[in-house]
Amino acid sequence: MGYQNLGRAEFGLCAAPNRAEGARPGSDRSDQDARSEDCRDQTDREAGARKGARILMVTFPGQGHINPSLQFAKRVITVGVEVTFLTAFSALNRMSKTTPNPQGLTMVGFSDGYDNGWKDTDDADHLMSELKIHGSEAVRGVVTSSFEKGKPFSRVVYTTLLPWVGKVAHDLQIPSTFLWIQPATILDVYYYYHNGYADSIRSLGNDPSSSIELPGLPPLASRDLPSFLVAANVYDFAVPMFKEHLEVLDEETNPQVLINTFDALEDEPLRAVKKLNLVAVGPLIPSAFLDGKDPSDTSFGGDLHQKSSDYMEWLNLEQKESVVYVSFGSFSVLSKQQMEEIARGLLESGRPFLWVVRPEQNGEELSCKEELRKKGMIVPWCSQVEVLSHPSLGCFVTHCGWNSSLESLVSGVPVVAFPLWSDQGTNAKLIEDMWKTGVRVVRNEEGIVEDGEILRCIELVMGGEELRKNAKKWKDLAREAAKEGGSSDLNLKAFLEEVRE
Repeated sequence: MGYQNLGRAEFGLCAAPNRAEGARPGSDRSDQDARSEDCRDQTDREAGARKGARILMVTFPGQGHINPSLQFAKRVITVGVEVTFLTAFSALNRMSKTTPNPQGLTMVGFSDGYDNGWKDTDDADHLMSELKIHGSEAVRGVVTSSFEKGKPFSRVVYTTLLPWVGKVAHDLQIPSTFLWIQPATILDVYYYYHNGYADSIRSLGNDPSSSIELPGLPPLASRDLPSFLVAANVYDFAVPMFKEHLEVLDEETNPQVLINTFDALEDEPLRAVKKLNLVAVGPLIPSAFLDGKDPSDTSFGGDLHQKSSDYMEWLNLEQKESVVYVSFGSFSVLSKQQMEEIARGLLESGRPFLWVVRPEQNGEELSCKEELRKKGMIVPWCSQVEVLSHPSLGCFVTHCGWNSSLESLVSGVPVVAFPLWSDQGTNAKLIEDMWKTGVRVVRNEEGIVEDGEILRCIELVMGGEELRKNAKKWKDLAREAAKEGGSSDLNLKAFLEEVRE
């Protein structure tokens, strides 16, 4: 992955080598079908190139934001629209450089003062302030530079936690579109909170017997709501920031939001808020694990963590649907007590397991680490879509981040829902009660999920034929939405037609 100068010293440009065009190995389509689809792809790319359509994609520098944003960019590029991908150096400098970016994707970074990464002990408000100040300068600089070179952007697309991007785009008189990387249900909840339901939501407190009914959504108890709305924490900046997002949308005549979901999954939530045009363009998952259109697209291409290299060989040795996969995402750090409970629950299950324990989670301090190594495998990071697609996977113990939730659905793997914060409680509610692909853990009075509860949930999921059947149903529906002519495919192409106009 090479670097070149944009003509502005404050910006680093990462211009990826072009990926070779040609045959797609591993496809089971006939040669005639493959040639026909390749011809359609080439026609789409040429049409986009002729019209000079270009998108500036701006994303928050976190793993959970980068993955869907990069996948969105790759989808856009396949129909001939060039993408410049802008994020902070704190993410760009750590992104895996092993996979070359496809032709048409340019990576640009800016410094927000946290180039070596951000820790959860840092001042979150200061981080967001610096990101806004320097990010706004970067957006203006990249847009101005491109305009001066005769290659103006047709659209700015930005993700969650960056409402200021929409404001900068408006000032520069460039159309902008918000890409929401959580489920439509969550956006609806925040919309209702900021439009008349705040007191009703806050009044729930921690009463597990009370729930609220919001238009177009299932009844939600306190534990089912985004944690920002029901408990004070260091990330309280998120609530007013979501309000800013809505205010930016209010300034548009026909506000459109692209959502990383698909029509069949969230039919009612996508239509619940009449003032917003919510458009499903997901799942934003690498093609090789979704529609199979590009078998070479096997990773998101933006890992911020160093992966292990031997876990796939280990999975190959395990029986079909026998392995318990455990991962709590790229950000959250569990207490030592909770880690010990998980370890004991896994050992008590007697099942082989693959457990992602990032270095900052101090897995070496586990009291039973030797027993764990005999029964399963502990890795610092892995390619989750690759793991979930492996036939040995039987169960996914997940924090229910939206990317992980979607990946479980696309892979047809039932889950033990173990939500921690943010949108995860809502996602767990949807998984257990709406999509019926998993079982949610119950915490004790101290907020800990005990080993016996973990064992109970694992056994229910591993032996739950109905859960597995439902997971397979959603897997098929997800692929149906993403394939050529599917609902998400058509929605994305309709959006890109607007971009080209």
